[in-house]
Amino acid sequence: MQDFMLIFHSSPSTDYRPSPEEIQASIKRWQDWIGNIAAQGKFLSTNALNRSGKVVAADGTVTDGPYTELKEIIGGYVLIRADNYDEAVDLSAGCPTFRLGGKVEVREVMKLD
Repeated sequence: MQDFMLIFHSSPSTDYRPSPEEIQASIKRWQDWIGNIAAQGKFLSTNALNRSGKVVAADGTVTDGPYTELKEIIGGYVLIRADNYDEAVDLSAGCPTFRLGGKVEVREVMKLD
């Protein structure tokens, strides 16, 4: 078994203003999708990412980011365990980010020990 990170990419939208009901429905879709992965014993952890942050350069310069002119944002990730890339890709099926035109990047987590 290998560990994989599913990284959620989407396009920033300043005009998307979901109602409270739409937010609750979205949360439920995420809970159901992650719950399905967990029920298979493949779920490790997850986190959403705040839209604000800092970018640190090699010279120590710190700037605000991510930037509004970006074409994509990373909204969060899920860590899973799968037999191989094909299974990891299969587990991304039904990800709620697809409903808003987003993408899921599947990356193997390298073991450093």
